Amino acid sequence: MTNKKEPLALNKSVQPGVLIISHGSPDPGWAELVDGTVSELMELLPEGISVEAVFLDNQEGRLIQDGIDRLEAQGITEIIVIPLFVSSGSTHIDEITYALGIKNTPEKETDMERLRISARVFLGVPIHDDPLIAELVWDKVKGLSKRPEREALVLVGHGSRHDGFRQRWKEGIAALSARIGEISGLAAADYALLNPDSLRSQVSRYTEEMGDEVIVAPLFLSAGYFTKSVIPERLKGLQYRYSGGAVAAASSGRPLDVCANIEYNEISE
Repeated sequence: MTNKKEPLALNKSVQPGVLIISHGSPDPGWAELVDGTVSELMELLPEGISVEAVFLDNQEGRLIQDGIDRLEAQGITEIIVIPLFVSSGSTHIDEITYALGIKNTPEKETDMERLRISARVFLGVPIHDDPLIAELVWDKVKGLSKRPEREALVLVGHGSRHDGFRQRWKEGIAALSARIGEISGLAAADYALLNPDSLRSQVSRYTEEMGDEVIVAPLFLSAGYFTKSVIPERLKGLQYRYSGGAVAAASSGRPLDVCANIEYNEISE
């Protein structure tokens, strides 16, 4: 995608729109973060594409069905769905895929019901290990680095206790850690999960080898309970440097831009 906005060159019978889905939060700052990122994304999209940002819960009038209804009321026939989640191991990805009618049965039991939708759906992918995300994460962390060749980075992800989902979480965060290691010059780039809990044992292993040359970075889309309370509490007494904020936080529309570009190309062919 370029920075120049151009009219869509598609068949007149095709009208695309974008539906961005993220987890809801009672914290108004989360919705503000998503809305700010969407605004930046819209500056990059070609003219004529409508965008709706919706949430799984906690946002009255902005749930998934609300967004679909508003897009279809505008005559949208193709909906590009961007799941704003860190990992394909999230159980929410499974239930969203089911609710959209893309799969007949969810892998894990869900309370989410099928959504009413007439438009054709193109489902994007979570952040996972995209190279642009690796650059974004390192940009947010490197201020804590003094001598990368002697330091270790431990990315911390939420994880999952459910079979299948847990493996996808590990696969994605391991690949992302490896990418960051390649571009950063760090002595080691690794990961830990909160579920099942491997955080303290993983950080302890590196602090025993490297002392205080260990950087811990939470792989979350926004700062909150896990970044401010859970991670520091589980690492109490250990020496490490902590980014504190959410290193995968949406910034300059880049996580969304990656997904939107992929799916726009698919429906434009």
